[in-house]
Amino acid sequence: MVLQPSERHYRDWSHRRLGPWCSPTGSPAPLSCETGCGEGSWILVCRLLVPTQVSLLSMEEDIDTRKINNSFLRDHSYATEADIISTVEFNHTGELLATGDKGGRVVIFQREQESKNQVHRRGEYNVYSTFQSHEPEFDYLKSLEIEEKINKIRWLPQQNAAYFLLSTNDKTVKLWKVSERDKRPEGYNLKDEEGRLRDPATITTLRVPVLRPMDLMVEATPRRVFANAHTYHINSISVNSDYETYMSADDLRINLWNFEITNQSFNIVDIKPANMEELTEVITAAEFHPHHCNTFVYSSSKGTIRLCDMRASALCDRHTKFFEEPEDPSNRSFFSEIISSISDVKFSHSGRYIMTRDYLTVKVWDLNMESRPIETYQVHDYLRSKLCSLYENDCIFDKFECVWNGSDSVIMTGSYNNFFRMFDRNTKRDVTLEASRENSKPRAILKPRKVCVGGKRRKDEISVDSLDFSKKILHTAWHPSENIIAVAATNNLYIFQDKVN
Repeated sequence: MVLQPSERHYRDWSHRRLGPWCSPTGSPAPLSCETGCGEGSWILVCRLLVPTQVSLLSMEEDIDTRKINNSFLRDHSYATEADIISTVEFNHTGELLATGDKGGRVVIFQREQESKNQVHRRGEYNVYSTFQSHEPEFDYLKSLEIEEKINKIRWLPQQNAAYFLLSTNDKTVKLWKVSERDKRPEGYNLKDEEGRLRDPATITTLRVPVLRPMDLMVEATPRRVFANAHTYHINSISVNSDYETYMSADDLRINLWNFEITNQSFNIVDIKPANMEELTEVITAAEFHPHHCNTFVYSSSKGTIRLCDMRASALCDRHTKFFEEPEDPSNRSFFSEIISSISDVKFSHSGRYIMTRDYLTVKVWDLNMESRPIETYQVHDYLRSKLCSLYENDCIFDKFECVWNGSDSVIMTGSYNNFFRMFDRNTKRDVTLEASRENSKPRAILKPRKVCVGGKRRKDEISVDSLDFSKKILHTAWHPSENIIAVAATNNLYIFQDKVN
């Protein structure tokens, strides 16, 4: 039956726990990597572990040198389901890096300040703050368990000394304030040193409270909670360029919120049919334009992208532009609908292009051309012959993300066996790298990997039959202005930096 793949895809969606370094002249440095079996130019800066209590593995001296923060460092093979990283996001300056996991925790890492003695440590990140963002809940009206898993994190631009970020699970979006405190007030008149109220009759003198120095403490406080607006699972949140509003998208609807109003949102997209038996597609991702506050895009499980303009109407059911690539009838198969489903959509920093990721490819679209993508990159085309087994083990429903570098010249996305891929749009070169503990020696240069499809396998190649599909890179992030990338693998967060001589 033709609709069977899309029906299963919807069941998966509705039931899931749901720029570059600059040279002295100021021009961006290109991605320098070898496409053969030679050495690339990316080095491992540090590997961060996010177990139940946050620990940090420093790669400064030796792979066995361990720097512990707050708890004993546990081996990643003992990681629980709650420890698995589910989202990664740099802030707008790249000084902070936030991760969310399936246990509802948010861990924020701060970049090391460069010192004269240890210049190479500039790219390392250490734990800055950890807090529990979401707790497991239960909807008694629908008999539905709401998981605490963090689906997305989005930073707001910094306006003062504090940092603000949005985090969401399947149903609730929260606005968090992260701030530092190194002073505490003392000398209250109506309270004693332990904070208890004093008897006014015992107060004989008037004291002026003073601020005393204290150890630096980073506090995370929830400032807004945006709840009860989504019937289905939230898959995307995106901050508008006006920084006054943001949108949240679930499988069938997209809502527009004001940061100051928590009890009301505006429904701007609704694709739910009157009869759910007629449902043929779901919303998979959505994002605002980086410069135009009235424009946004959303992708669907049918492999289409819709560009909407909120100036046209309050309800954007009628799109302004519709991007779809014609299907080649010769490549039509039982799995065509599933592998064409878009798992991520991203505007370029310039706002001129849209990047989409489906199961096998990454595509770049020009906003001025709707008929077909201007660039198509094969991520792991060698898996096309494995689609049947990938369907049986549900890997075919994995949602891979994709990211741009700071100048929109390089694209990065994940694959299986802890591989991740980079594509240089200018030189048309690509490279496959691996985030693994085995080759995580301190500041070692990553060697490009190659997958052998058939025939005689070379010594430095890996057979497609030997790929580990339980090890997958779903979430990646790229520093907004430098060649520093973050790659999440299970509960490991790898930080890589472009080698600069």
